[in-house]
Amino acid sequence: MGAEKKNGFNLTVTQLIALSFVLVILVGTTLLCLPVSTKGEGGASFGDALFTSVSATCVTGLVVQDTYTYWSVFGQAVILCMIQIGGLGLMTVLSMVFLFAGKRLTLNDRKLMMQSTGKESMNNKLGTFVRYIVLGTVGFELFAAVILAFRLVPAFGWRDGIWYSVFHSVSAFCNAGFDLFGKNEPFSSLTTVASDPVIIITIGVLILVGGTGFLVWDDIFKNKFRFSRYSVHTKIALSASAVLLFGGWLLMLVFEYSSPAFEGFTLWEKIYHSFFAAVTPRTAGFNAIPFEGMSESGILLTDVLMLIGGCSGSTAGGMKTTTLAVLVLATVACARKNKSVNAFKRKIDDETVRQASAIALIYVVAAAFATLVLCAIEDISLKEALFEVISAVGTVGLSMGVTPALSIPARIVLMLLMFAGRLGGLTFILSLAERRSHPPVERPSGKVLIG
Repeated sequence: MGAEKKNGFNLTVTQLIALSFVLVILVGTTLLCLPVSTKGEGGASFGDALFTSVSATCVTGLVVQDTYTYWSVFGQAVILCMIQIGGLGLMTVLSMVFLFAGKRLTLNDRKLMMQSTGKESMNNKLGTFVRYIVLGTVGFELFAAVILAFRLVPAFGWRDGIWYSVFHSVSAFCNAGFDLFGKNEPFSSLTTVASDPVIIITIGVLILVGGTGFLVWDDIFKNKFRFSRYSVHTKIALSASAVLLFGGWLLMLVFEYSSPAFEGFTLWEKIYHSFFAAVTPRTAGFNAIPFEGMSESGILLTDVLMLIGGCSGSTAGGMKTTTLAVLVLATVACARKNKSVNAFKRKIDDETVRQASAIALIYVVAAAFATLVLCAIEDISLKEALFEVISAVGTVGLSMGVTPALSIPARIVLMLLMFAGRLGGLTFILSLAERRSHPPVERPSGKVLIG
């Protein structure tokens, strides 16, 4: 079966979703170019506004200007709106507006909702699922904002404290990584509040919840904590996330225990900072410890976690935990000479395995090629270039501090990576080259030596 029937613009569903992000980016860029959006006179340059808009809409967090010191409250509000829309997806937001307005959804509306949210079917409960997404998102963000307010209001006053609480709650849940702690020190992220475990742990939990995925929420809501009743997707997503979380936590603690980054920390501080250092690359972009003090092993582990990212159908980026899990299961099946790839007494279809392989290859090739480009046009080290590139394509937002000083060509490379990473590697390729029909021709098989 070929691609889905087109709309009046002769675009596929995949291309419409891609264009929806472009639309949000363009509107955000226009608003950020207004003089009212910045604290200084004259307003932002088009380049700074565009980069910030791409980063916010693609929920990345890489910045060329400090969010607090450069952007006004209006500009910060525009950034926050783009983060929220980018995290949920414009199609999800528009679908929610239509549902609240009582509009009956057409077949094309349902197709857009299904692909935007990751839902596998277009049954009558799709509208209810979207309501759960929006209401659950708002609920989590408000609850976390209240917790953060108990720490930030005493520190910054009622007006700023409440605004900071809401901003960081939304930014963390959407895995965006934008922060306003530049009031303490520009480009400092969470390092100036690193001694407060309530802030660090609350933001860490928000990152995990947002990066788990809407489908997993729905499954847990329906079946509570009865693991045996979960779908295969939920079981794989939770299992892979648990392995990456606790494995990353332990490795971070081991690698950084005696590093300059943890110098002066108590054992308890080392434990919760190791937890946060394992969570934030998946793909939030906040950092509570300075990267210049981290060990080489810790930096490399961060690179790996950023590339993997969060779960499918979530606010997180990266090639996704389920993609990695399917590749690992396929490798095990190949080693055991099994004819099929199985998980939790279910067979994973061959198309899923092929897509997982394609996604992983796309991310690795994109990261490698972009790193080569950055090293060729910028005077930065391989470690710095690789870190910024993986952070961009994984829509993470962590930085070693080189992004603000990059040239325009290098910034364009990062913007393309952020956009592709938010759509997903396979979706990005499909949006550019999706074919209208597939001829029913099966070619003769041929043998190729590999390995």
